[in-house]
Amino acid sequence: MEYTEQNTEKTNLPRLGQPAPQFEAETTHGTLRLSDYKDSWLILFSHPADFTPVCTTEFIGFAKLYPKLQEIGCELLGLSIDSIYAHIAWVRNIEEKFEIKISFPVIADLDRKVATLYGMLMPGESKTETSRCVFVIDPEQKIRAMIYYPLTTGRNMEEILRLVTALQTSDAHGVATPANWKPGENVIVPPPRTQEGAEERIEEAASQCTDWYFCTKNLN
Repeated sequence: MEYTEQNTEKTNLPRLGQPAPQFEAETTHGTLRLSDYKDSWLILFSHPADFTPVCTTEFIGFAKLYPKLQEIGCELLGLSIDSIYAHIAWVRNIEEKFEIKISFPVIADLDRKVATLYGMLMPGESKTETSRCVFVIDPEQKIRAMIYYPLTTGRNMEEILRLVTALQTSDAHGVATPANWKPGENVIVPPPRTQEGAEERIEEAASQCTDWYFCTKNLN
């Protein structure tokens, strides 16, 4: 039987909880490094291409979201494999045509170094455009969340804000957040790991328990 070996490009994708790949890149705000964002939360996101309609709606959405992110100590950094000149022209066009100021930096990743480090290129979708990726990086520069969207689907900005807020809440209080959680709603208390702990959990006045493994509480 004849065997044919297929050549595949090896890509080391980032992993949750692991250090985010370090980089230095040219942006619309000058040369920036990932280390410049140390001690701050960061959303690093990629878009397929400048001067495209879905990406334009996303940049408008991110621009409106940016002040809310800054209020919770989170910065925003965009990326595509367009040139710095294309980025500048597009940002100026958005500000002129839609009256929305783009105040966050955008990486010009023409050599695809950053896109490759973060697994932003999906050859099955496009060999020349980055996918719609979102990476949430914490103050210790570890990757805490990753979301990948197809080229046809724009992102939900409020979900990105909710995600960062949920991660910060879990870190601050040692809890988890349930489906559709929003700030102010009950959080989930981690389940006990011993039989004795399960019995004690039911008796805790501070928690609202449906059963020993499912308890919630309000942080307010």
